[in-house]
Amino acid sequence: EDPSLERHFRGHRDAVTSVDFSPNKKQLASGSMDSYLMIWSMKPQMRAYRFVGHKDAVLCVHFSPSGHLVASGSRDKTVRLWVTSAKGESTVFKAHTATVRSVHFSSDGQSLVTASDDKTVKVWTVHRQKFLFSLSQHINWVRCARFSPDGRLIVSASDDKTVKLWDKTSRECIHSFCEHGGFVNHVDFHPSGNCIAAGSTDSTVKLWDIRMNRLLQHYQGNSVVNSLSFHPSGNYLVTASNDSTLKILDLLEGRLLYTLHGHQGSATCVAFSRDGDLFASGGSDEQVMVWKTNFDAADYGDVVKPQKYGSSVDGTHGTGSEMDCGIHHKKTKTQDSGRTQEQQEEETSLTNTLEHIMGQLDVLTQTVSILEQRLTLTEDKLKECLENQQKIIQSKTS
Repeated sequence: EDPSLERHFRGHRDAVTSVDFSPNKKQLASGSMDSYLMIWSMKPQMRAYRFVGHKDAVLCVHFSPSGHLVASGSRDKTVRLWVTSAKGESTVFKAHTATVRSVHFSSDGQSLVTASDDKTVKVWTVHRQKFLFSLSQHINWVRCARFSPDGRLIVSASDDKTVKLWDKTSRECIHSFCEHGGFVNHVDFHPSGNCIAAGSTDSTVKLWDIRMNRLLQHYQGNSVVNSLSFHPSGNYLVTASNDSTLKILDLLEGRLLYTLHGHQGSATCVAFSRDGDLFASGGSDEQVMVWKTNFDAADYGDVVKPQKYGSSVDGTHGTGSEMDCGIHHKKTKTQDSGRTQEQQEEETSLTNTLEHIMGQLDVLTQTVSILEQRLTLTEDKLKECLENQQKIIQSKTS
């Protein structure tokens, strides 16, 4: 079954910038350029709450793991923590000196990480409501920052075209990923914590293994990627793009699974619910949409041994390193137990062969994408040489 539109929320008076489900899925929070935070009830006929407090566009929202708090960041340079009751009370965090683009709670709910146009990533304590420290190595606006599932790492994405990985304890930048050709709008950790995905204005989504710091997958779209979200199984990724579409990528097969059209104008944000049954999207059309995921539950309930992948990113041929990034392969469902041992063995060996071929294909895809990148670089260099030659000839003749 394909994903289907389940609910439709109208109430914002300007583009929606951010969406997030409460952990129990009873509420959905959204932020908008209209400077309001809205909390929508997932129960039909229940009223929505409009939270007033920010003096300018609300650019990001995130529920705490307990669901009792919602954090929001705004163009008014502040971060607010809201209690999700009808009163809509909030406390203000001030430390950023420019627009706040991203807010994210750690999985234990104790810390908050924020990212801003002041080029810094900041970490706060939630209970003492205190600013703790800044991470400042980006040289342009920081669009997004996320804690790893275990809370030990932070990843950030910036208009300086880099994705940076930080150690929360030592506060040092462990690695910078510089493969994007445009501003990096969004980044997040895979549920396993072993890899990250980033979407960029260069219309690509890239996945890196952060243990080897190597590029695993590269999806080329045809429009700016504004936002992305991993399915909790870790097997799928949903993206929101400027061409108004939402795309669901199958990370096991390394291919595009669905393209969904719902928004008029850019799709600005997207997020799966904590259990993965639903995902929500927001757009410049002021609408918030809730979609039923409808993937076959059996596809992501089973966890099978990870597949061997050759690592071909350094151009040398694979060492057969494990690409077990928590992306697990689907189990074939055994229907009738009346089949002979031989048939089952044949099927298993066939499945293994197919999985091996898929792995080899992935390696080829990665290799081709790297070769393409190298070709582009070579072409650029060649162009530069020719231009320089022209200049030399011109200066000699003049």
